[in-house]
Amino acid sequence: MNWKALALLIAGHFVTDINTGALPAFLPFIKDSLNLSYTMAASIILFFNVTSSVIQPVFGFLSDRWSVRWLLPVGPLLASLGLGLLGLGPSYGWILLFASLSGLGQASYHPEGFKTVSFLSGRKKATIFSIFHFGGNLGFAVGPLLATFFFVHFGLPGSLWFIIPGVVLTAVFLLIPHWKVDTKALEKRAASGPRTAASRQNSFPMAMLVLVVVLRSATRLGLMTFVPFYFINVLQRDPLTAGKYLSTFLFAGTVGILAGGPLADRFGYKRMVLFTLGLSSIFLYLFYHTGGTLSLVFFSLAGLLLISSNSTTMAMAQSFMPRNLGMASGLILGFSMGVGGVSTTLLGWVADLWGIPATLQVTCFLPILAFLACWPIPYPPPEGQNQ
Repeated sequence: MNWKALALLIAGHFVTDINTGALPAFLPFIKDSLNLSYTMAASIILFFNVTSSVIQPVFGFLSDRWSVRWLLPVGPLLASLGLGLLGLGPSYGWILLFASLSGLGQASYHPEGFKTVSFLSGRKKATIFSIFHFGGNLGFAVGPLLATFFFVHFGLPGSLWFIIPGVVLTAVFLLIPHWKVDTKALEKRAASGPRTAASRQNSFPMAMLVLVVVLRSATRLGLMTFVPFYFINVLQRDPLTAGKYLSTFLFAGTVGILAGGPLADRFGYKRMVLFTLGLSSIFLYLFYHTGGTLSLVFFSLAGLLLISSNSTTMAMAQSFMPRNLGMASGLILGFSMGVGGVSTTLLGWVADLWGIPATLQVTCFLPILAFLACWPIPYPPPEGQNQ
């Protein structure tokens, strides 16, 4: 294990995903500033997710076809620049443009990052992926806190502070060369190794796994988008309360992601995904129907369980596509999450018609659908590892 390379990749994941966590926390303030509807506000997330996630398989294809390691320092810079300019957007069109720019930074970093980590991981992929995911989830958790802090003290132009981490991280990448891992020999070895199963055998489980991640992502992004509206507009709470809930949810997910990988390596990947999806739906129901500290506890438990299976589904996808690791990463972390992000616009439509409470009730039901989609997936794959 090249721990120096892994540390740099984790730092890049952290800085990149700070911006993803911060964007939903800015939405209520942008909505009020520009007089947007809920659907228009949610469409900002849609544009971000199309550019950050839906097109990720394109970057995954490039990663599998050619060496694009230079995207590792460029991705965090673009993500930070787009989010930093968001608060200066004079119109809805400019907001969509800056959100899309930040999304491109996300899309360019993740496939190459996960591909490089996969070559560093050895047999316990879920464990190493969980460590790598830790950086991203920590960034997700820090993002809403920073967004609300900068808004309270500087208003919407406070988003400019997000540019600084991107610039610093890019400079670190350029000064410290440990991230320049030579993966050519490892790629040749993977290409000459045995297939886990024929492509047709893997197409159904991969499609179902994509559906699982779509529904799980729709749940997480729906909560991140509409929980702030729920506390600020429905319950009339302070904006910092909404930021506290989001950050607690994501910090709990950070703990879950660290535990989820090792547990999946020990007890089985599919079993871990089913267990976490089933329980997270229960805790989301309890969050909505309680209040005060108890509500926050249930919300954090839902975050811990819901996000803990991210590394496991990534390891499952790469076992179904062992010769196209970048594409597998792009499909799971990119395309699936992006399609899940499209649901925020649909949920925004629900909010405009029936209100925020109804939208949260729909969101709490989605993990059950993900559980049902995961159940028929045949895992482990034929001739695969004993996971």
